[in-house]
Amino acid sequence: MSSTSEKSSTSSSLLSAQTLVIAGIVWAVMALLFFLLFSVPLSAEEGLPLWYSIGTYIFECGAYFGAALVCFRNWQSPHMVSGRNVWLGIGLGMLFYFIGGVLFGIWELYFELDPDVSPADAFYLGSYVVLIGGMVVAVTSKRLNLEIWQWALLAGIAAFGIAIAIWVAAPDSWRTQLGMAPAATQEVVTESAPATAGTGKAPALEDSSKLKAKGATAADAASATEEEATAETKAPGWVMALDKQLAPHKNAINLFYIVGDVFLLIIATALLLAFWGGRFSQSWRMIAAATFSLYIADMYFKWRDTQAQGSYQSGSLLEVFFVFSAILFGIGAILEHDISTRSRQSRRSRRAA
Repeated sequence: MSSTSEKSSTSSSLLSAQTLVIAGIVWAVMALLFFLLFSVPLSAEEGLPLWYSIGTYIFECGAYFGAALVCFRNWQSPHMVSGRNVWLGIGLGMLFYFIGGVLFGIWELYFELDPDVSPADAFYLGSYVVLIGGMVVAVTSKRLNLEIWQWALLAGIAAFGIAIAIWVAAPDSWRTQLGMAPAATQEVVTESAPATAGTGKAPALEDSSKLKAKGATAADAASATEEEATAETKAPGWVMALDKQLAPHKNAINLFYIVGDVFLLIIATALLLAFWGGRFSQSWRMIAAATFSLYIADMYFKWRDTQAQGSYQSGSLLEVFFVFSAILFGIGAILEHDISTRSRQSRRSRRAA
């Protein structure tokens, strides 16, 4: 009688795991189709529509929230082979990323701001800390007996990740010398803005030309531009004041992101090699793939933001890898829970026999 109940429990657990994995895959496919079909703006002047930007945040935040739930389920279970603290760290990372995405969406879509630093960065930074902590616990819990070629592969991937990160974070002076200066900067230096019909003046330079005619300095022109931008935004005064206070920390925060991305890439490779071939390797392959996806999406976002000189609007095609990352983290948690539960139930059935 007990063996029958254990078999039914095992089958229901397997069905639940399959349902959750299928739901994650469907969410990822829907997100990919959404990004593929609508990520190209109709015109350069209009940019991406508001409904599309809202849709990207729904897909991304929904995926991270779902991943946080299944990771916390693993944390509450005492049967996880890799340990509860591992999934606590990963679950907190997913939750912090969800909260950061909501805050960044409010700043970008509701307040219509494109700040260098926002309150969302506090949660993004926290997500890196707890993710790295959880994955380090996973690596240290398993002895790394790697072969020479595996160490060489790990070193090669680390070198590649560091090289990409340095290129993304390179100062504009380096890019100019290498012929890779942002397009917006090159246009300002080499070309004049196109004249508008009937006026013969560039719309972006009209106010500055009037100020020059009056003998105004470059600082006056910058101050006038800043006042116009403040008048057009929907953000209240406390939001603008907060942005000014956080702006000086831009370089330090970007450096932390880049170092964190590289560190996550190295840990993911070590996890992939450490858990390769074992019974629990499937879940950690998903975790490694999730980390690679997060690295790709984050590096692309920072590269595009650098190219656009602060005028970049989120929602480009490769940012779908943020959704993929959350889905893969969630699938890894589901597989780990399913395998750990089935392993415990099989041991019980052998003892009963």
